[in-house]
Amino acid sequence: MELVRREKSALIALECPPAYNGSMKHASHHPTPASDWYENAFDLTRGIAAYTRSPLIDGIAKVIAKHPDADIANAFNHKQVACKIWARDTLLQAAGKSYQRIVVLGGWYGILPAMLLEDRRFEIAVAESYDIDPSVETVARTLNATHADRFRAVTADMYAVDYAQLGADLIVNTSCEHIADLRSWLELIPAGTRVLLQSNDYFSEPTHINCVASVEAFADQAKLATLDFAGALPTKKYTRFMLIGTV
Repeated sequence: MELVRREKSALIALECPPAYNGSMKHASHHPTPASDWYENAFDLTRGIAAYTRSPLIDGIAKVIAKHPDADIANAFNHKQVACKIWARDTLLQAAGKSYQRIVVLGGWYGILPAMLLEDRRFEIAVAESYDIDPSVETVARTLNATHADRFRAVTADMYAVDYAQLGADLIVNTSCEHIADLRSWLELIPAGTRVLLQSNDYFSEPTHINCVASVEAFADQAKLATLDFAGALPTKKYTRFMLIGTV
């Protein structure tokens, strides 16, 4: 089995979002105290959004403005982004560009759907973010407001979802280290459905109840019917593993 390691991704052309309008108090002033961190972060991100014309960065600026309690800095840190870029780019190479319905489980603030929807290399009709935490649903909608006609945030338990009724042609779960019995969950998904799965070897993290030591161990655990990709992405503290195939 070939291991594929990717740590960098080329920049891509992004579709121009509408300009984000809002008040700005400190555009030409010196940095303000820590109490004004959110205002400074908002000014910074909307400036980056204007420069890059990225709907995702525009969405992050809106999240900072509308949801100050959201942990968006953690959700969009460099490790999170690197793993999602790896997933996005490898999905394109291994499984193609066209999808009618992508469902991301444990989607949190909907960053991966946002990355997929703004990438013009893909042809995606609808991308959905499912999470058991009801507090993240409105944040995910704000983040993906530019794609409101193609994005949906859903509060649901992944074990209670009727996957046959869902009719997704791609199901994504990048948190398999949190699933006690991965194979039992995969058996809920109709045979032939394409999945993208990630896990890691970060055994020292208490919330990780089902880590794997290698990509081979991950593949053995998942037992996918077909396997289009199996690879590893080393990070500073752990290695992340990914499988793309069908159940």
